[in-house]
Amino acid sequence: MAAGRTDTGVHAAGQVVHFDAAGPIPAHRWPKALNGRLPSTIRVVAAREVSPDWHACFSACYRRYRYTLYNGRLPNLFLQPWSWHRYQARVDEQVIATLLRTMVGEHDFSAFMRAGSRRRNGITTLQEVQVERTGDLITVEVQASGFLYGMVRLLMGQLVAVAEGRLEAALLLERWREQRRSEIKEAAPAQGLCLLRVGYPRPVFAEAECYSLQPRYVLSGSDHQSF
Repeated sequence: MAAGRTDTGVHAAGQVVHFDAAGPIPAHRWPKALNGRLPSTIRVVAAREVSPDWHACFSACYRRYRYTLYNGRLPNLFLQPWSWHRYQARVDEQVIATLLRTMVGEHDFSAFMRAGSRRRNGITTLQEVQVERTGDLITVEVQASGFLYGMVRLLMGQLVAVAEGRLEAALLLERWREQRRSEIKEAAPAQGLCLLRVGYPRPVFAEAECYSLQPRYVLSGSDHQSF
């Protein structure tokens, strides 16, 4: 059982799963045992024994995602698998930060829920947001009690449209508050999104094992191509 599902192409640096096991293998030996059988794109970094009533998904108190935008004029092939390249216009990261701060708290985010979700409603609590720009790289981190199906990608698509001047901020807020899902058609690509970590009331893993395993990408001065 996983802490949450991600769309095809989305990365997960801190996914958490639980399973029932009977046998002689102690918890600390499971990573080595599993990594010998998993494909090279998946790695288990730590394992702990937990109580029978602990659940990877339902015991979690938050999930945190990071979206990486590359805002340089020219493509960077080394960043392509991990970011969304926006070269058409300068992305105003302060606009993104301002809009996200407006959404902090418990709200109905049905406007950013993809079709096919089994949730009864779109109510969730956005707990924390963080937006940073270093040269042509922009990282957007959002933390919530839970995320709707496709929520972060749909939300980022709208935020970037406003940050590039293609969409009015007031219209985005109207679509969100009035749950006008049919008007939200542009989703950010999957490769820029990463499940950063999952939090629990009582930490299961040490920070070094699960806190921020996705690297922060850094460009040299010669790579800076801002608008």
